[in-house]
Amino acid sequence: MKLRGKYAAALAAVLVASGVGATIVLAPGANAAAACATAWNSSAIYVKDNVVSYQAHNYTAKWWTQNEVPTASGQWGVWADNGACGGTTPPTTPPPTSQPPATGTKMASAPYIYPGWGNPPAPATVMSETGIRAFTIAFVLANGCNPVWDGESGLTGGVHASTISAIQAAGGSVVPSIGGWSGNKLGPNCATPEALAGAYQKVINAFGLKAIDIDIENSDEFENTVVQDRILGALKIIKQNNPSVKTILTFGTSPTGPNYYGIRLIQQSKALGANIDIFTQMPFDFGGGTDMYASTVGASEGLKKQLTATFGWTDAQAYSHMGISGMNGLSDQREVTSVETWARIRDYAKNNNLARFTFWAVNRDRGCPDGGVASDCSGIAQSDWAFTKVSAGF
Repeated sequence: MKLRGKYAAALAAVLVASGVGATIVLAPGANAAAACATAWNSSAIYVKDNVVSYQAHNYTAKWWTQNEVPTASGQWGVWADNGACGGTTPPTTPPPTSQPPATGTKMASAPYIYPGWGNPPAPATVMSETGIRAFTIAFVLANGCNPVWDGESGLTGGVHASTISAIQAAGGSVVPSIGGWSGNKLGPNCATPEALAGAYQKVINAFGLKAIDIDIENSDEFENTVVQDRILGALKIIKQNNPSVKTILTFGTSPTGPNYYGIRLIQQSKALGANIDIFTQMPFDFGGGTDMYASTVGASEGLKKQLTATFGWTDAQAYSHMGISGMNGLSDQREVTSVETWARIRDYAKNNNLARFTFWAVNRDRGCPDGGVASDCSGIAQSDWAFTKVSAGF
């Protein structure tokens, strides 16, 4: 996102309904002798109070889940550890086939917040006033092939880490945004997919994350085919080593869908077996488009068409692997997305069961009529946190 580039040199709540053709496994509970329940299966869908076994422990699901490794859940995770078990309980339902899941995973709306820039608001205040429960934190950049928060010397001890702690203390979750429009980025600096995956892993480990957003932009990453493939290779490794971590690619688009580099990114993700969970487009900076609802829907429908053609998915499956990342108020090119338009875009995303819904940025979610394209307000008349309130309804 170009505006943020000018200033920049664990739990994602699963709300999705069961996918098309999926089987809900009603796993039996462990008996009084602590026998092991039916073994956890990464392809199965579980609902609240289902019990599974994994690595000689029984776990109870707190809500709907699929492909969430029990031991990776922790305090804020979906699985509650019931303790050690012995023996086995024969499964009452045949295990699912090896077919890929019919749908992706819907995440709670997580608008961007940028600590240390644009008069950043207190996240707990925004959460209490809007109902939002998750944020995307901008931006992870690079010191060599080491991940660092923008403007800071590392990942811990700075304003980004304290912001994450405040969000988590208020019961929220975070998704780090790695990359962005400008600055020194990990993709070009890490020489191999393995090295880049190691840098991503450091971010995941530092904050016990459930998702990472790779914001792939500009000529150094998005329009660099070598770096595109390196990022995809790294995300493949991340998914193999962290099957419960959602991988998100965020990139620019045209009003009719992905451009050449976006199409290539999607096709290469299939060719390289990257197993990306969510493809999120940024539908703005189209060059002066006036109907931002129509442009956003056009871009999204174009993405759906590309995903169905590339992966052989149905429309519903494609939607469930898609996201929208808008820009509230005035875009860099002074396109206007009003609060009312954002609500219509949200309803489109919600009605089609898109996986991700976010915008740039909470820092800008304050009114300043005719204020221009600014870091701390939207440039239009609005009440404070209006776009965040709309997003919370996703």
